[in-house]
Amino acid sequence: MTSITLNVRNNPAYQGLPATEKQKIIENLYQSALEAKGLNKPFIVRSIYYLKDAITLDLGTALYLTSDSGSKKVKNIILERLPQTILLFTTASLVSFFINLFGGLMLARKYGSKMDRIVAALAPTSVIPGWVYGLLLLLVFYSWLHVLPAGGIVDYPPPENPILYALSVLKHMVLPLSAWIVSGLFLGLYSSRTFFLIFSTEDYVEAAKAKGLPPRRIDMLYVLRPTLPSIVTSFSFTLIGSWGGAIITETVFDWPGLGRLLSAALSYPDPPVIIGEVTIYAWLLTITVLILDVIYGLLDPRIKVGGG
Repeated sequence: MTSITLNVRNNPAYQGLPATEKQKIIENLYQSALEAKGLNKPFIVRSIYYLKDAITLDLGTALYLTSDSGSKKVKNIILERLPQTILLFTTASLVSFFINLFGGLMLARKYGSKMDRIVAALAPTSVIPGWVYGLLLLLVFYSWLHVLPAGGIVDYPPPENPILYALSVLKHMVLPLSAWIVSGLFLGLYSSRTFFLIFSTEDYVEAAKAKGLPPRRIDMLYVLRPTLPSIVTSFSFTLIGSWGGAIITETVFDWPGLGRLLSAALSYPDPPVIIGEVTIYAWLLTITVLILDVIYGLLDPRIKVGGG
């Protein structure tokens, strides 16, 4: 309404009209804008239209931002940035997951050891966000040693050879990937160790130890297997969360992902892009929950869909 009013008042074509005529023009333009966007329809009807747009990924047009190809469609802008975010943060989530999984099993098996005490003591360092570690790594490996690039996703100009291009991307991933992994390393290990430690004291685990089974076999069959539903759930939501990117980390390393896109959309502001990112995330979350329901039944036969 404010923008329409300003446009009418600043338009030379309307300068000589009386105030009442200008107000009528403003109201007519406002109603036309409502009708064009469907905002004059009841809330239930609008909700159905919004749901259809979300399902078909018809996310509208950005106000200011564009894709690298020049498109102003929100879908194209987001899908252009999504692969970069998945490449970096999904890789970091996968590496962290397996480190925490097998490291936690090892620490639970060696509870009270020197390594266990070190991890427990360093767990509070994980409250430091990843971008802080990123700045420290930049100071060491870029400013001091000059062995790794400061940011970006590839060298400039980009190598034409696909293998050299991939190696260039990997080189640029080293610092942000390391910062993200290190930031949650010790707390992740400590949490996994504590989680597995609870199950390792069950009676059936003690019975397996009394039978003389190897520690690794006990971990896999009697500790890890019963906890798989919880592990899969935690990993799935961590993975989905990683697809949202990280605003500050991507800004520090000049990584062209969804985090920087959201930062730019908030700065302008560009509401269609912001709503589009939230919609994409909601879809990923919904699909993940549905898939998890199926996986639970496969991992644990006691879990069935339905009742009776």
